[in-house]
Amino acid sequence: MRISTTIFLTDETISPVRLARELEARGFAGLYLPEHTHIPVSRDTEHPAGGRAAREYERTLDPYVALAQAAAVTDRLALGTGITLLAQHDPIALAKRIATLDHLSGGRLTLGLGYGWNREEAADHNVDWPTRRALVHDRLALMKALWAPEPTAYEGEFGYSVRASEAWPKPAGGAPRILLGGAAGPKLFRAIAEHTDGWMPIGGRGLTESLPVLRRAWEEAGRDPKSLRVVPYAVLPTPGKLAHYADLGCEETVLQLPPAGEAEVLRVLDAYAEHLG
Repeated sequence: MRISTTIFLTDETISPVRLARELEARGFAGLYLPEHTHIPVSRDTEHPAGGRAAREYERTLDPYVALAQAAAVTDRLALGTGITLLAQHDPIALAKRIATLDHLSGGRLTLGLGYGWNREEAADHNVDWPTRRALVHDRLALMKALWAPEPTAYEGEFGYSVRASEAWPKPAGGAPRILLGGAAGPKLFRAIAEHTDGWMPIGGRGLTESLPVLRRAWEEAGRDPKSLRVVPYAVLPTPGKLAHYADLGCEETVLQLPPAGEAEVLRVLDAYAEHLG
């Protein structure tokens, strides 16, 4: 099983360049980065874990800029977002950014998507909260139209459409691997089966019960059972936990690094390296 990492990179942490080089040198498979454009000070939305969002949420680097730096100083390290808040983006501009990064990195990008949790952040991007899931699916469909091999038009439902266009570069494999994050449930699993390549469950809890449900939804949608990808995300590792994920068929797990300076992050990397096969 491949072992990747995720971290809230900020203006106060280890740099993307230093981290990427150290990850590749130690044999880690990839680096995934989260996204928040801003965290409104006055808000009613609690963090999913409860209370106020931690300091690193307020200082997060732009994941695509940071991943571009990581790509430039590595040859094999996989790159990913965990997660991109697609509802908050202009999908035409984002499709270009994703395709460029995937092209320049030689197809190393995984696009982790999510619906978001911070209502106030989304509201500043003119996102109507009750329709955000449908908005994400709509914008993803538009991006796929721009990545299509032939000029393809798409008529969106939420204010963005694109006429048949030449849009280059294309992602290296036609489209990056796309994973959807979120809590287990029928609605999420239908969306995964309809729109993406798999699931990015935060923390990886409850997979024994959830995976059979997801696999049924996947097969009911006519998808090849062997093509489903499940990547437990932001995991604090133990040998037993990682062995359990491997037994469930997970080919990759993403370990959580602390949002810290260079010395602390490298200390944790050295500890995590014992889990590398």
